Amino acid sequence: MDLKTAAALRRLRLVSAPEAVSFLILLVCSVLKRTTDFNAVPVMGAVHGVLFVLYLLFWADAWNRARWPLGTAALYFVLSVLPTGGFFAERKLRREAEDAVIAARARKEGVVNA
Repeated sequence: MDLKTAAALRRLRLVSAPEAVSFLILLVCSVLKRTTDFNAVPVMGAVHGVLFVLYLLFWADAWNRARWPLGTAALYFVLSVLPTGGFFAERKLRREAEDAVIAARARKEGVVNA
């Protein structure tokens, strides 16, 4: 894996958890708006919107650079629209990055021809 691909995956991983948190907070704010006088939906909607757009941009970049199959790319997209999906995406991307580092070290040491 080259550095640009690793950087694209890292960016996607780093934005996935905050995007999931903002989604959950937005859901809570929506409930509070309807049950109390508290209305933070405009602010949290904007915050979540920015994070979601960043996630989609980083997702498209990672898909292009990592050359994911359609199923993998679709999985990461679906995880972006689920309230807690960003946490699962972050964990899966972290494991993918760790596996890539292990494979790169093995290739460097000549242990495996991967």
